[in-house]
Amino acid sequence: MIMTFEDLESWQKARRVVRKIYSLTRDEMLRRDFGISGQIQRAGVSVMSNVAEGFERLHVPEKLQFYNVARGSTAEVRSLLYVIEDNFPQSASEAIALRGEIVGVGQAGERLDSLD
Repeated sequence: MIMTFEDLESWQKARRVVRKIYSLTRDEMLRRDFGISGQIQRAGVSVMSNVAEGFERLHVPEKLQFYNVARGSTAEVRSLLYVIEDNFPQSASEAIALRGEIVGVGQAGERLDSLD
């Protein structure tokens, strides 16, 4: 039974992805690129935070708005992972793997509508 946002599969997956994003951006070359590192960190945290905030909202339209923002942020993370793949060859394989994981977060988010 889902009692808190921490119980949501989409939030749990987003948390794992955020952990991996932070690990990825600790790479020496990526760490020097403050723009891409900061942006992908913020986008990943946005997914996780908006799922949590949406869960806590009482009104269905508000819930859906936060879930939609979270879903949009998954697309931003995917797009930024392409930038990393294309410009940081040493991190390309990790970026490709993470892209698959963030898609999984969005797919888990599709089931959030049934919670309302």
